[in-house]
Amino acid sequence: MALVSADSRIAELLTELHQLIKQTQEERSRSEHNLVNIQKTHERMQTENKISPYYRTKLRGLYTTAKADAEAECNILRKALDKIAEIKSLLEERRIAAKIAGLYNDSEPPRKTMRRGVLMTLPLWIGKPGDK
Repeated sequence: MALVSADSRIAELLTELHQLIKQTQEERSRSEHNLVNIQKTHERMQTENKISPYYRTKLRGLYTTAKADAEAECNILRKALDKIAEIKSLLEERRIAAKIAGLYNDSEPPRKTMRRGVLMTLPLWIGKPGDK
């Protein structure tokens, strides 16, 4: 019974992860326009050979919006990483419960140790700027 609820929870988390990935792509495409504007402004500035106050204020505004877009995308990616960690922990709990109950296949015996590939995918801590 616990295995069925874990399976449904994993399915829910996977759909949430899929939505977060879509949101990331939407945010990235939304911020791409701003990055193109920054690049065009830099090209126009280089043709003039000096920085005018107009371009300075325009670039400052473009940079602040680009920074806000990047922070929004970063927050979505952090949420996605949290979902991935939650999915991995549920899969591990399900594997341990199946091992205890003796519900594993003969073709797939229970793992006793962590293999090299699993060690490479251990959770990565990504803190916000200023976190230690």
